[in-house]
Amino acid sequence: MQSLSVMFQLAGAVALLLFGLGLVRDGMVRAFGVKLKMVLGRGTKNGPRAFISGLVATLGLQSSTATALMTASFADRGMIQPRMGQIVLLGANLGTALTAWIVASGIEALVPVMLLVGYILRRQDRRSLSGAGLALIGIALMLLSLALLSQATEPLRESVAMAAFLAMLSNAWPVALAMAAGLAVICSSSLAVVMLVLSLGMDPALTVVLVLGANLGGAIPPVLATVGQGIAARRVALGNLIVRGVGCMVALPLAGQAALALTAMPLPETGLAVEAHLAFNLVLAAVIWPFAGLVSRLTAKLVREDEQTPPIEVQLLDGSALDTPAVALGRASRAALAIGDVVERMLQQAHTAFERSDDAPLAEVAVLEERVDRMQQEIKSFLSRLGRDAGEDERRQAITILDYVINLEHVGDIIDKGLGPELRKKAVLSLRFSEEGFRELDVLFLMTIENLRLAQTIFMTRDRDLARQLMEEKVEIRRLERMSAQRHLMRLREGRADSQQTSSLHLDILRDLKRVNAHITSVAHPILDEADLLIESRLKKG
Repeated sequence: MQSLSVMFQLAGAVALLLFGLGLVRDGMVRAFGVKLKMVLGRGTKNGPRAFISGLVATLGLQSSTATALMTASFADRGMIQPRMGQIVLLGANLGTALTAWIVASGIEALVPVMLLVGYILRRQDRRSLSGAGLALIGIALMLLSLALLSQATEPLRESVAMAAFLAMLSNAWPVALAMAAGLAVICSSSLAVVMLVLSLGMDPALTVVLVLGANLGGAIPPVLATVGQGIAARRVALGNLIVRGVGCMVALPLAGQAALALTAMPLPETGLAVEAHLAFNLVLAAVIWPFAGLVSRLTAKLVREDEQTPPIEVQLLDGSALDTPAVALGRASRAALAIGDVVERMLQQAHTAFERSDDAPLAEVAVLEERVDRMQQEIKSFLSRLGRDAGEDERRQAITILDYVINLEHVGDIIDKGLGPELRKKAVLSLRFSEEGFRELDVLFLMTIENLRLAQTIFMTRDRDLARQLMEEKVEIRRLERMSAQRHLMRLREGRADSQQTSSLHLDILRDLKRVNAHITSVAHPILDEADLLIESRLKKG
């Protein structure tokens, strides 16, 4: 009975740790989500910047898995070179180790203050403050979980059976490595396993072995998550697993010597598990960095291009499905999501043209816009022939699908006929925005792409909270657009030559991005209207 109680306490402490990690990640995404994506998207021009980008993003998200998935996504869209993607993940791995070091550095006394400040900030209206408050609460819960882990494992440390089990593992390092890796996969977090090992207080060599297993297991979830993604995404995730796997295999026979060396060093009292975690990732980054290109070439050989991969197209809108309205609406919804994917690709290519001052990506935009028009017409024709057996709810759903598709088609027109010529002018005339102006427009581009992805999710799930979030993003876009226009005018008054040359271009891009966001946000209107969360007019009563 006592052993069962201990297991429940241990499981609860680990659950609290994972819950705290989730709160930190959600809070940081809410407060600084776009900025963290910008750190990765723009911070990969060279090796040092790529490494620091991965480190900073992971410290913010508290998850190397989240950073790995973001990096894989960027690589899949051609925004990060394969070699730089591997360096980003080296920085992400070190970021996780630094997180463990910070959490274990003995700041438990600050937990009440963190909870109080986090609660106050969480109730603020501003997204940045609210998200920061949520992250503070998460950090406080992580610290509390460490105290619970210490209490829960105290009977285990004194248990004869546990001592015998650990002695067995001490004589079977590969088994211990595999066990820790499995726990990391189940928890989807190497940090949680390292904290658990820290609380057990076991043989130094075995501690190092279990930490190696946690690092190996932490690289597996991104590989599993990118199975259905593009070739480039799978290569980045696989490269990270290969790097950690090779590092663990090389370090495993040296675990005993590493433990002796770490215990002899005058390091802060954070625990051997944390120190081993940090040392392993520091050494791994230093050794693998020069060979990042070799790793990317190896993954290119292991994961080959599929020459038979078909282009993105609408799901077949078979007329026979029209006799069953539920089936027809399901197919039309999938077709609408496919249009959204094509429009997202158009936005990404427009952003690439803006970022590189190159009009080559715009050639694909024109082709994709024609595809969007054709797909939109096919869906409209399909839904117009919906059978008479369709009920009122099904007809309303058909109108919702049509409305979303029409708005996506308008977005495609704005990108092709608005942003396209503006970005082509910038490239052909070699116009350069001021550094501040470029940064302001880049933020709006990235926010627009993220808002389109959020709109796709809302269209599919009809989630009310996400719909509210999208509306809040629209307000933020409007605020940023207004501030950027004001700052641009201030730079004109100061006589800035770069701002004078790009004045109309800057304002035109601002206007078009604002229009794109207005169409994207329309997907949230019917959801919030049904919940009676919208007002008819923004006019103040006077």
